[in-house]
Amino acid sequence: MDKISFDFKGRTAIVTGGAQGFGLDITKRLIRSGASVIIWDNDQKMVEKAIEDIKSPNLSFNIVDISNYSKVAECVQEITKQKNIDILINNAGITGPTATLWEYDIEMWKKVVDINLMGTFNCCRTIVPNMIKNNYGRIVNVASVAGKDGNANASAYSVGKAGAIGLTKSLGKELADKNIAVNAVTPAGAKTRILDQMTKEHVQRMLSKVPRGRFLEVEEFTSLVCWLSSEENTFSTAAVFDISGGRSTY
Repeated sequence: MDKISFDFKGRTAIVTGGAQGFGLDITKRLIRSGASVIIWDNDQKMVEKAIEDIKSPNLSFNIVDISNYSKVAECVQEITKQKNIDILINNAGITGPTATLWEYDIEMWKKVVDINLMGTFNCCRTIVPNMIKNNYGRIVNVASVAGKDGNANASAYSVGKAGAIGLTKSLGKELADKNIAVNAVTPAGAKTRILDQMTKEHVQRMLSKVPRGRFLEVEEFTSLVCWLSSEENTFSTAAVFDISGGRSTY
């Protein structure tokens, strides 16, 4: 399938969780389309592998735990001394264990919500002022159908992603009078490493809910994210774009 071309020349993007899965494919597509990309990831080995794989002078990275506000703020301060941040893809996330709410490990609950929700908040809070200063920005928050429908035995993940959707709607409205778009995407299950964190039963249950009868392909997801991140998206903001193969219809 031919890929749609987007023009990101002269734009700088941060992709959290950019060393693998959705984030890596988004990073590659942005670079091919002319952007400079900074990967934020906390997996040193995967980052090194991504750098070696892509081999581009337009790719750099920071080892960042996005749930650590101070570290995120420090990185943003260093980056904005040299350039503007035009695009933010809040992609980093974890599913956490498969367990009923009343048996869920409390520390794991906090970790899942900290990464999926607070990480998104931390990145937006530190980067948005630079976008406001330049009256330009495109933010895409990667949520999930779990945040819309709620997945049994994945309450922390569902809560974190639901929170990211609420954050998107609120922030999008706050920035609607500027040339800054804030949108969320809600994928169903896709062929990425995140499936390895789940039981086979949980994965099969997810697949059974998708009318198209298959998992999302990474390239399909990347195309939607890139359009939302581009200058072509001049009007959509504070919105939730579903890419679940018919599972969610609202």
